[in-house]
Amino acid sequence: MSDQALPLAPGALAPRSRAAARADRLRALTAWALSAPAVILMALLLIGPVIGVMALSLTDYQLGASTLSYIGLDNYAEMFGDRVFHTALINTLLYVAVVVPGSVFLGLGIALLIESGTSGRALYRAIYFLPVMATLIAMAIVWEFMLHPQFGLINLALGRIGIPAQNWLTDGDLALWVLAAIGIWQAVGFNMVLFMAGLVSIPRFLYDAAEMDGVPGAWARFRLVTWPMLGPVTLFVVVITSIRSFQVFDTVHVLTKGGPNKATEVLLYTMYAEGFEFFRSGYAAAVTVVFLAFVLALTLVKIGVLDRKVHYS
Repeated sequence: MSDQALPLAPGALAPRSRAAARADRLRALTAWALSAPAVILMALLLIGPVIGVMALSLTDYQLGASTLSYIGLDNYAEMFGDRVFHTALINTLLYVAVVVPGSVFLGLGIALLIESGTSGRALYRAIYFLPVMATLIAMAIVWEFMLHPQFGLINLALGRIGIPAQNWLTDGDLALWVLAAIGIWQAVGFNMVLFMAGLVSIPRFLYDAAEMDGVPGAWARFRLVTWPMLGPVTLFVVVITSIRSFQVFDTVHVLTKGGPNKATEVLLYTMYAEGFEFFRSGYAAAVTVVFLAFVLALTLVKIGVLDRKVHYS
């Protein structure tokens, strides 16, 4: 009898193929069933409200009114022609442009200094992380007393060295920059912790290899080893800090109320004022939609530009 395998009868593989297809469908259904609670929750808590806000922005609804009318893009047309909205957008961009690089580079510098030390690391970490744990509204009230033009600690300290007192929160040329400085102070600790986690994860043998290759000095080691290996952490820190900076509201609401003369008006405060002070919910929803679109676009641009320069180990 020949050892050559006999040919299979036509259709012999069909039962096995049908069984495999049924198993694949069962696995797919099981996967959807297991992920269904998370998908439903995301739809209810994230996607649903966004769709609701977009729909509301196309109406003339006012808070407390029993009726509303569809007005199309009239809210957006009014918004883009509104001087207050333009001022709020420019102020928000200036705030982000100051807070993001300031808090990112200061956080990185502090993380490097703490990690290079030999003692007191836990104490310094706790000190710099305290602003992150504190309630921002409570800290804003403390800052209001510190910046008071008559008895504020900052003006008293400046007076000791011959610098005249300043109206930090009522001077239109200073108020936005003061809020940006408070924003940097509040964000530095969070960024420091993220950078310290990134520094700890860098393999030590890379520094040993750099030293064996004759890399001179700490700056060269930072430029050739530390900074490239911190690429993923830096990307995450920049994106998160940008989003948090766009969401500035607490300090503006407590310290300046958008003044003086709209010098510190930002997008989130414009939304709040239009929706809960002037009760123009439809217009506030339109501002919200533009705010969300702007944050999303800026985040995608940052990821697209920075991700090309990130080294993933």
